[in-house]
Amino acid sequence: MNVIPCSIKTLKGLYDISGVKVGQHLYWQIGGLQIHAQVLITSWVVIAILLGSVIIAVRNPQTIPTDGQNFFEYVLEFIRDLSKTQIGEEYGPWVPFIGTMFLFIFVSNWSGALLPWKVIQLPHGELAAPTNDINTTVALALPTSVAYFYAGLTKKGLGYFGKYIQPTPILLPINILEDFTKPLSLSF
Repeated sequence: MNVIPCSIKTLKGLYDISGVKVGQHLYWQIGGLQIHAQVLITSWVVIAILLGSVIIAVRNPQTIPTDGQNFFEYVLEFIRDLSKTQIGEEYGPWVPFIGTMFLFIFVSNWSGALLPWKVIQLPHGELAAPTNDINTTVALALPTSVAYFYAGLTKKGLGYFGKYIQPTPILLPINILEDFTKPLSLSF
């Protein structure tokens, strides 16, 4: 058997996935705030993709829809059906919220797979999908949890809190813990 001897240094280049050290980020100082620029840049790109494609496809709606208009009508119908399935007949007011969250997360995740973020060089850190950052997922999970409480209180009033003692009052601490850990579980 002929094995070519090689050192760790020779193979090191093959295993380097990223030249960026963990924890290095590009920050912008705006007033007294320190803004995580990488996430902000990629979020703006995702928002620009969403808004740009909608404006281009639906800026001049036709009675006989164009291909772009057909696509976005299909997306809207999908989101309405998804909302109706999950919420029930009173889904209408929730379509904009669910649609916004769904489309932002969907396009963000796919941007991480399809856009060549590594081509753009930054002084510190590197660009990646917005949903790759825990701050973004927490920022999406918190309004979702608030919306969950709001929907429960709007539909059942203070009787909503009765769910905490179901099926037995001994589960009260676990049910409360479940609602407070929901944003955490949605973030990962």
